[in-house]
Amino acid sequence: QVQLVESGGGLVQVGDSLRLSCAASGHDLASYSQAWFRQAPGKGREFVAAISWSGGRTNYANSVKDRFTISRGSPKSTVSLQMNNLKPEDTAGYYCASDYTQRLSGGPHEYDSWGQGTQVTVSS
Repeated sequence: QVQLVESGGGLVQVGDSLRLSCAASGHDLASYSQAWFRQAPGKGREFVAAISWSGGRTNYANSVKDRFTISRGSPKSTVSLQMNNLKPEDTAGYYCASDYTQRLSGGPHEYDSWGQGTQVTVSS
C-alpha cells in the first residue's frame, strides 16, 4: 500500500502558475506510477496527467497538455505538477493517485491508492 500526500494548492488569478507536489511513501515504490486527477464540485473525477516510476513515460489529458507538466523530483518518490496559464475551469480539488500496473491510464478505477487532495481555485 502506498501513502500519498499532496501539497501546493491555493488561490490564484487567471494566467498565473502553480506547482503541486505529491509525496509517496510505502513499500516497493518503484513498482508504481503516479497520476494527478481533479474533481470540481458536482462533477466526476477527471484525469489530468500520469508518469511512470522512471519518469520516461507520461500521459496528459488534452485539456492540459500544453499548459501542465508532470515530473519526478528528488527524492524520486515525489511527483510534481507544474500548472501554467491557469484558467477558471482548472478550479478543482487535485488528487494524487498511484497504480501498480504503470499503465498510465486515464481511468480512476485503475488506481490503487489516493491522497486526500489539495484545492486549486483560479479566480477571474
